[in-house]
Amino acid sequence: MRVYTRTGDKGKTGIFGGLLVDKDDIRIECNGKLDEVNSTIGLLRVKIPMDHPWQEKLHKIQVDMMDMMSHIATHSRNRDENTINRPTDGEQFCEQWIDEMLNSMDDRHDFFILPGGNEVAALCHMIRTRMRTAERRLVSLNKVDAVEDFIRKYINRLSDLFFVLARNELYNSGLTEEKLRPFRR
Repeated sequence: MRVYTRTGDKGKTGIFGGLLVDKDDIRIECNGKLDEVNSTIGLLRVKIPMDHPWQEKLHKIQVDMMDMMSHIATHSRNRDENTINRPTDGEQFCEQWIDEMLNSMDDRHDFFILPGGNEVAALCHMIRTRMRTAERRLVSLNKVDAVEDFIRKYINRLSDLFFVLARNELYNSGLTEEKLRPFRR
């Protein structure tokens, strides 16, 4: 199979179902943002040891991201639920992991923090912000063609998860977060 198709030379790309769309189509933009997230998760995985407790869960997220991107790359009228994997447990997966980490930390989160602290925490914040960008693109896509509910929920929880992963990394490393100011309620 060739990597190049030459359709991109004219500003077009193919999506599942045989449709040809512009390279700046919202569907392509959305998947591009999710691809950036997935690549950055890959970078995070090479920055932590292979036996790190996050490895298996981060791998699951990467696989789930690929499956969600397959759904997004397919117009709703062409989706065949038997041929595309559906990571429908994503919302619960993230919430459970978030709760486990928060329960292991004895610190409340009632303040704004500055991203950073160490390389792993900073990467988690980069993933979090890229996830938020991808989520905004999902909202735009959903206005044009329905995005499955499980994808919107999973993507939303993933940004929360990577925020908590950043905090957990600093907590477990004995580093202090840079607190900016308390939340105003």
